[in-house]
This record gives sequence, C-alpha cells and structure tokens, in this order.
Amino acid sequence: MELDDGTADAVLLAAPGRSLLIFTSVGCATCRLARQVLPAARLPVDRLYWVDAERSGGLVQRYGVFHLPALFLVRDGELLGPVQAPLREPALVAAIQAADGRASEELP
Repeated sequence: MELDDGTADAVLLAAPGRSLLIFTSVGCATCRLARQVLPAARLPVDRLYWVDAERSGGLVQRYGVFHLPALFLVRDGELLGPVQAPLREPALVAAIQAADGRASEELP
C-alpha cells in the first residue's frame, strides 16, 4: 500500500501488528530492487507500506530519511526505529527482529 504525507499517520496508527514503512524514489536503482525483492520476501511483518520520498517531503523530514531506500519498523502504531540491513531476506529478518526488541516511541 502506498502512503503519503496525508495518509501515513492515520493508517500507521490504526494498523495492528508489525508494519514495515519503506521510503523509495523512482530514480533510485536500489529502491527499484527493494520494490521487487521485499514483497516476495518472507519477513516477520504483517504488511509493507511504501512512501515515495519525492512526493512526501514531510514524512521524509519527520523520519529523518537521508539515504534511500529507508526502512522503519512500526508496531501497533508505535515506531520501533530504522531497519538497516542489506536487501537480502536473512539480513532483513534479523534486523527486523532486532528492531522489534527496541523500546517503542510515538510516531514522528
């Protein structure tokens, strides 16, 4: 599902379980790879949410996105922080599990 500055907060706050919020851009080759790889990966999340960084500058600023793609774990409407790993399933699974153990905070 695609999110933007106008929809992200309401959707993320209402989503039960774990959500992976993924910032991408059309001109980013690694982002195009993420759009191919992540939907097919068996990740320990309930859903993927995509944000076009070029069209959602407010979210980019609030989440402090500097490099694309940027991934963040949200659980039950609370931010668990960034997920930093190569775009390979085992590394992503481990990074998501590590992020899931962090203390949560309010969405930015």
